[in-house]
Amino acid sequence: MIKKITLAAIFSLGLLTLIVYGQLQNSRGSSAASYLERGNEWMAKGELDRAIADYDFAIVFNSSSAIAYNNRGLAWRQKGDLVRALSDYDRAIQLNQRYADAYLNRGIIRFELGEIDTAIDDFTKVIEINPRDAKTWNNRGAARRAQGDLGAAIADLNQSIKLDSRNTKAWSNRCAVRYRQGAMDAALADCNQAIKLDERNADAWNNRGLARQEKGERNGALTDFDRAIALVPQQAYFYCNRSRAWLLQGEPEHALSDSNHALILDPKLAEAWLHRGAAWFDKRDYSRAISDFDEALKLNPRLADAYCNRGVARLTQGKLEEAEDDLESCRKLGGTPKPEAERLLQEMR
Repeated sequence: MIKKITLAAIFSLGLLTLIVYGQLQNSRGSSAASYLERGNEWMAKGELDRAIADYDFAIVFNSSSAIAYNNRGLAWRQKGDLVRALSDYDRAIQLNQRYADAYLNRGIIRFELGEIDTAIDDFTKVIEINPRDAKTWNNRGAARRAQGDLGAAIADLNQSIKLDSRNTKAWSNRCAVRYRQGAMDAALADCNQAIKLDERNADAWNNRGLARQEKGERNGALTDFDRAIALVPQQAYFYCNRSRAWLLQGEPEHALSDSNHALILDPKLAEAWLHRGAAWFDKRDYSRAISDFDEALKLNPRLADAYCNRGVARLTQGKLEEAEDDLESCRKLGGTPKPEAERLLQEMR
């Protein structure tokens, strides 16, 4: 009797444990889903800290929720904490190796960090999972453009446009690639289409300004840069591009103003230092010009125009040997010294 009672008691206890454990699991799953849903609602309202707190609870109740990790990564990214965002995307992908959104989000951050090769790997994975995702074809095209693989970039952007002909970003990006290829008419056509689809696409106005500038349409280029800046006044390279347009117009004061604004927004923008140096040069302040060209070359040692311009500035100061070194570096990097540089060089020799 005692043994039967003992066995029965043990069996009952085990059964009770299973019942309670099952209820707990259902409760935990329900709680995880509730916190996840509320976290999404906070995200939609821009309440990032509250969203993160709810995603934390969702993960406590269900540590295998790839969606909770991905969504928390989105919140961290919006808060500017890219390290935590990447960590959450990594975990989401570990939990679900076919989670396209997590690969996409991780690829975007890697692209922003300048990790172009790994960004392309992530975008490629998204395309393998969903080959009809037009946005990711566009993203990979933009990454390949940054990598310098312009042919592959065009192929990706063509596919993006084929899948979604109203994808204004793809039209704008293809405009930028064609600009890099020197195909200005094709670039203008693409930027015109991007602007037609979305007049608030600041990049399209900026890219069209660059193409118009190359075609000699300087007033039109300035107008386009004005429009880009009006739409996104915190974008440093819009001011940088307009400063160059002012230089071509012979307006060094305006160029100084724009390059100064660009450097406030992004002190590591080498082209802004270059353009400000050129403005100082036009104002015959050669010492300040050389100082700015120095900064440009610290940030980008392969910036041919900085060597070209610094060489001329050094010639005006009578520094022949240093000037010759700069002009030689300019040529090696594919730059072309200004005619006055060659004239001054011959005179000093």
